[in-house]
Amino acid sequence: MTLNPKENVPSASAGKVYLVGAGPGDPGLITLRGIECLALADLILYDYLVNPDILDHARQTCELICLGRHGTGRMLKQEEINQRLVADAQSGKLVVRLKSGDPGVFARLAEETSFLDEHGVAWEVVPGITAAMAAGSYAGVPTTHRDHASAVAFVTGQENSDKDETLDYGALAEFPGTLVIYMAVTTAPRWVAALIEAGKDPATPVAIVRRCSFTDQRTIRCLLSEVPERLTPYKKFPPPAIAIVGSVAGIEATKTWFEQRRLFGTSVLITRPHGQAVPFRNQLRELGADVTVQTAIEIGPPDDWSAVDEAIRRLPDYDWLVFSSVNGVRFFMNRLLETGHDVRRLGDIKLAAIGERTTASLAEYQLRADLQPEEYRAEALAESLAKDASGRKFLLARASRGREVLAEKLTSAGGEVEQIVVYNSRDVKQVDAAILQRMKQGGFDWTTVTSSAIARSLVKHFGQALMQTKLVSISPITSATLRELGCDVAAEATEYTATGVIDAIVASPGASPGG
Repeated sequence: MTLNPKENVPSASAGKVYLVGAGPGDPGLITLRGIECLALADLILYDYLVNPDILDHARQTCELICLGRHGTGRMLKQEEINQRLVADAQSGKLVVRLKSGDPGVFARLAEETSFLDEHGVAWEVVPGITAAMAAGSYAGVPTTHRDHASAVAFVTGQENSDKDETLDYGALAEFPGTLVIYMAVTTAPRWVAALIEAGKDPATPVAIVRRCSFTDQRTIRCLLSEVPERLTPYKKFPPPAIAIVGSVAGIEATKTWFEQRRLFGTSVLITRPHGQAVPFRNQLRELGADVTVQTAIEIGPPDDWSAVDEAIRRLPDYDWLVFSSVNGVRFFMNRLLETGHDVRRLGDIKLAAIGERTTASLAEYQLRADLQPEEYRAEALAESLAKDASGRKFLLARASRGREVLAEKLTSAGGEVEQIVVYNSRDVKQVDAAILQRMKQGGFDWTTVTSSAIARSLVKHFGQALMQTKLVSISPITSATLRELGCDVAAEATEYTATGVIDAIVASPGASPGG
């Protein structure tokens, strides 16, 4: 790798490096500027402590590189990181160096910016919420308090012994406020002993917060002298963690909003297609769940649009256009627009939608459903339409696979039915190996099953491993499919929506450790 040292102002034709703070863990805690930088990036070099969900803000074409994790393989050395930042920026790329917490707090920011300056590379620092600032809010420990602490000191538990000045534990022991110790777990025997030897009261309250703002956050409250014992062996309370030392940690623990959420610590595997998984995931996270997404089926356009295009040409011939899913609405309406038409092409045709979300999808195109049954299932939609089906022409916009109940009932009621495939539904070719292994080890409390197609795909890919998780079904139809496939159903939604699935999890005994 050849670098070009430059002493002058960075070239306008060169790239740029953004040193971005990702925050302590919760993907919602990154700044808006940080998100903007991720969306621009050609390359993102990220710390292993960064929540991978934050990378969803990157472009699909962006190169993502994790810099390694302690104890799990090779980690890139700081010199290698510096070289990579410069080389890619000099080649014209926009590079994001994504750091856990804040780039300027124990994150070697100065080393990287100095190296960038030496090589004439433009850079920008985007601050982030550091763990010390977030831990108090997330663990119910105020780092300042008008009656207890009017100052806060950030202290590293892992100090570079080669620097000119080392920590003055005497001054820290007398510090009139709160000490927040970073990298506090494996170094605990050393910094605890040093503080006590320097005169710090062994009975000083301490709160140790592990993985602050992540869904598996844990907090230990104890006295300063008890810290090493409480953290040994480290595998019971492994890094990363920070320690809040001072009288504020002794204030009677309040009921923290974070750890008291209804599904805090509950692990859920979502299996919906990506476009539908995101709002589902966000709802679960609001309740504190640890959410993983493994798509079981993929949604895409049909192999051939000719039948859809012909139906669009003959739209005035139909009395009803019937949608049984959100995907059906979006693929059909987008094709209508792509072929040079607009909503006026629908003319006097009536629109039927299976449920509220499908009706809402029509509203995105400034359309209103003429009919929506109270119960969100094909049978209810068919019954509502069948009352006046005789002699009527129905166009059903559907998936490449699915139940035939709607067409059969309308035909039996005297209707003339034509079906068009407006989107393909296919099983994914394979699932993520790490997710499969986690499933086999019982790593998911719940797995969502929101269609019969997803049920079949899950059984195909996970097999007997599904015995290690509780399955929550979106409807009686999906539950019946699961049972036919030999699976137990632990919970079933009473409202056949994603929200109904979440409600079923919350209502299940033992499903809400935070509540």
